Amino acid sequence: MDTKKVASELVELLGGKENVISATHCATRLRIVLNDDDKPNQQAIEELDGVKGVFSASGQFQVIFGTGLVNKVYGEFVSMTGVGSNASEEGEKQVNHSDAVKKKMNPFARLARTLSNIFVPIIPAIVASGLLMGLLGMMTAFEWVSPDSPWILFLDMFSSAAFIILPVLIGFSAAKEFGANPYLGAVLGGIMTHPVLLNPWMLTDAVPESVVFLGMNVELLGYQGTVIPILLVVYIMSKIEKGLRKIVPNAIDLLVVPFITVMLTGFIAMLFVGPLGTWLGNGLTWSLDFIYNTAGVFAGLIFGGLYSTIVITGVHHSFHAIEAALIADLGVNFLLPIWAMANVAQGGAGLAVFFLTKNKKVKEIALPASFSAFLGITEPVIFGVNLRFMRPFIGAAIGGALGGAYVVFTNVFVNAYGLTGIPMIAIAAPFGTANIINYLIGMLIALAGAFIATWILGLKEDTTKK
Repeated sequence: MDTKKVASELVELLGGKENVISATHCATRLRIVLNDDDKPNQQAIEELDGVKGVFSASGQFQVIFGTGLVNKVYGEFVSMTGVGSNASEEGEKQVNHSDAVKKKMNPFARLARTLSNIFVPIIPAIVASGLLMGLLGMMTAFEWVSPDSPWILFLDMFSSAAFIILPVLIGFSAAKEFGANPYLGAVLGGIMTHPVLLNPWMLTDAVPESVVFLGMNVELLGYQGTVIPILLVVYIMSKIEKGLRKIVPNAIDLLVVPFITVMLTGFIAMLFVGPLGTWLGNGLTWSLDFIYNTAGVFAGLIFGGLYSTIVITGVHHSFHAIEAALIADLGVNFLLPIWAMANVAQGGAGLAVFFLTKNKKVKEIALPASFSAFLGITEPVIFGVNLRFMRPFIGAAIGGALGGAYVVFTNVFVNAYGLTGIPMIAIAAPFGTANIINYLIGMLIALAGAFIATWILGLKEDTTKK
């Protein structure tokens, strides 16, 4: 494939490089912010060599190329338009893609995008911890080594570290997102997890000491493993830091701004925001736990059926914050298995399209895109196949609802977030063989349900593309 030619044709069909504000890419998609969203010739772009689908969401015009190919096209696209992270300073457009995206979003979408930008970079650490916990659980359950073995000691350290210092990780990432100094954000996370404070993540039965400060009784309780408190604290820190930089002379900025920022925000965190954030976080966890245990199968039906629709909006990445809070407070993530059913169902519907369609190009896209969904990457099959004909997307919603109901009914849990589909088996393993078996049965129900529903609904290939 001539990626330079594809990129050149894409620029032209987007309305020229003057219509491009910024661009970036993820694992499968080229994501572009445009001046005028009505200029692109979407139907012509869908016919370009290598393009697996086109859609607009979250303030971005997104073109699906697939893993590997998107990197090559992006490189050519950047050189032609002068945008993106590789743009030079010589006459090219220096626009922050995240800021450009947010300007085109409503307040709710901006909040979701902000949470996504904070938590997505942390996913590798959480996934690694979940897998290490799984390995530790198997070594203990199957007695591969003695309970007092150094293996158990070290793996316990390795698996719990990310959750113990989670406020530090979030503090660094959130400060970057809020436009503050990320190292000051990490320091605030360190203050909230200081060894002087009782670690509630490791010592749940212990009672914290308290001190009287300025007439207030302050519990020396740490925030290890928490999410909402550090988010609130770093947001306040970013406002304080930015405000100080406007009034403090440049000559003493390095001495004054970090000093006042850390001291002032530290007191605010320990006296007010930290306890409030903990209360809010516990309330959110309690509410979700109540819905899960009360609505049961019905909750699985609704969440499993609607999740893929939420994916279209891009809001789903903000769920990582909720999942992290569940793991910190309850030790389990009961939402991810439901999301996984919706993803697998999209693959089942795409597989049905592969057998139903007579369009050769659709067949070429449908099969690999379906297997990609089974591995947890659903954008190619959603936007390149199922939404294109709509009925398969409805069939996938049916399969996702059935699978979601089953995993809720059988109480399937995982200990991390960020993995779905087949790879999620690894983070379901710590909860036993029955947990894995029920997860696999749920996957089968979701896949078969979506395949059968799509087959019954049929395929109208002459449907006008929208």
